[in-house]
Amino acid sequence: MFWKKKDKYRAPEIHEGNFKSEVMDASTPVVLDFWGERCSPCSVMSSIVDELAEEYQGRILVGKVQAALNPRLSQVFQIKSIPTFVIIKDGKVLERYQGIVPKPNFQEILDAHLDTTSPSS
Repeated sequence: MFWKKKDKYRAPEIHEGNFKSEVMDASTPVVLDFWGERCSPCSVMSSIVDELAEEYQGRILVGKVQAALNPRLSQVFQIKSIPTFVIIKDGKVLERYQGIVPKPNFQEILDAHLDTTSPSS
């Protein structure tokens, strides 16, 4: 029934105020989605990012950064176009992608980063 519908999971918002605690101090890899409100490709990716954030919860932090509201973060990561996805581990940028990334491809990318952080590595 529609009144018992589960709320859709949303990726956490990362901003200049929580960047250090959420990203730099993270024990897992982090994916930052730099996005904008009037960006059509960002809208396409939004639900995919939310789904990935839920699926990888506890293993990889998938968060969203609204580029226009976080100019210092956008400058630090040299964001020239959106959406841009930045993968960070131990404070270092490992990879970055721009534009629409199909969910299966995004999952392959994230799984590869899980493989490199497993205890057996």
